[in-house]
Amino acid sequence: VLGELFLLKVCVLSDFQVDKEVFSQQAFKDYAKDNLVTVFLDFPAKKKISDELKKQNAELAKKYKIRGYPTVILLNSEGKKIAQTGYRRGGAEAYVKHLKSLIEKGSK
Repeated sequence: VLGELFLLKVCVLSDFQVDKEVFSQQAFKDYAKDNLVTVFLDFPAKKKISDELKKQNAELAKKYKIRGYPTVILLNSEGKKIAQTGYRRGGAEAYVKHLKSLIEKGSK
């Protein structure tokens, strides 16, 4: 496992796009299965959530400097952030290539 992939998202069009074009596709699933620990976190915009979850989300957003959604954060095995990105057009194969590039740069 090279790192952990965190997707922090809210319910907006681009989130559905990244799910549809990348995370649900076999090319991404195959790569993630062998190379990543994936964790998907939901930051709902309109859905009611508990105060505890609101607090947790606020702490995560502050810790990782989340400014937009969806946000993808790559962490190494020690939990250190090596890269941060978001949605990119081009489909699953292109996104996997993008992630590989970020991991390579962040591992140096």
